[in-house]
Amino acid sequence: MRRPDHGARYASGLRRGAALGILLPVLLAGCDDAPAPPAADPRPVRVTTVAPRSGGDVISLTGTVEAETQVNLAFRIDGRMVERRVNVGDRVAAGQVVARLDRTNEENGLRAARAEMTTARARLTEARNNYQRQRELLQSGFTTRVRYDEATRTLRSAESALDATQAQVNIAQTRLGYTDLVADAGGVVTARGAEPGEVVQPGRMIVQVAREGGRDAVFDVPPTLKDQAPADPLIEVALTMDPAVRAEGRVREVSPQADPVTGTFRVRVGLADPPPAMRLGSTVTGRMELGAGGAIEVPASALTRAQQQPAVWVVDPAAQTVALRPVEVLRFDPARVVVGSGLEAGDIVVTAGVQALRPGQKVRLLGTQSAAR
Repeated sequence: MRRPDHGARYASGLRRGAALGILLPVLLAGCDDAPAPPAADPRPVRVTTVAPRSGGDVISLTGTVEAETQVNLAFRIDGRMVERRVNVGDRVAAGQVVARLDRTNEENGLRAARAEMTTARARLTEARNNYQRQRELLQSGFTTRVRYDEATRTLRSAESALDATQAQVNIAQTRLGYTDLVADAGGVVTARGAEPGEVVQPGRMIVQVAREGGRDAVFDVPPTLKDQAPADPLIEVALTMDPAVRAEGRVREVSPQADPVTGTFRVRVGLADPPPAMRLGSTVTGRMELGAGGAIEVPASALTRAQQQPAVWVVDPAAQTVALRPVEVLRFDPARVVVGSGLEAGDIVVTAGVQALRPGQKVRLLGTQSAAR
């Protein structure tokens, strides 16, 4: 049996290596000639060109017409009310009696006070005569100084007693006058709080009177709107059922505390020369321009977030790429966002497709419209 020829095997290996060395550059050259993968198509987006707005937002709220001054008329003393002369909707004049209490107790009190005053007056007359007599006797030397001093004290005490009873008479007369409830100013009765025959306590509202001389439009304003409102704004108020009936006014009073149920603030707008058709209780609509012109507004769909801050995608028109830009949001609603800073007039902002973009991405604009108002 013959042994393998080692030299032959070595020569055969050299021939195979040389063949691979020749074939490898050819294969690599073939790879270099392969076409590169196609670039990603630009993402289509809808955009808008921002521009300063010509005016501010017009805010509308619904409210009611109320009297500028509304008072509760009440008795100052307790007693049984025997008469109420007015009802809701009646007009009252200054000095008019609107209700009465039973006068029996107060008349008896006045008679008792007058009787006490009569007694005190008689005692004063007696004390004055005794004092005069003791003074003359002292000058003649027929009485002592002690008796004279005692007569003087009695006179002073009688004078004080008469003053006290006079005060009691005045009080009784005043209380008797309090049995009549008198309107201190003209107006219209808007509510009643007690009926004839009831025993009422001091301060209990008998009738509520809306005084003449002023009308307010009263609105419940959300806190965000209250904080953004300009100083001393001019409010245009119109009847909701008849917008042709209009009046203007300015904020007269703002409640410092929010309503615990609604969270709104009560705002009273004093109306200047309201028309007669703007009656008490009428439903009105108040309009106010909020914010100065020049602010930039974009659709709400353009807003996104970058590092937990509001931002929008801005298109570079030359490179057709997008970049995130932080913005300051002044106010917003479901349809629009008012931007305070971060955008300038002429910027192109993406309004649709913002969720699928990345910084530097190529885009294709589907439509451009001006955001100016």
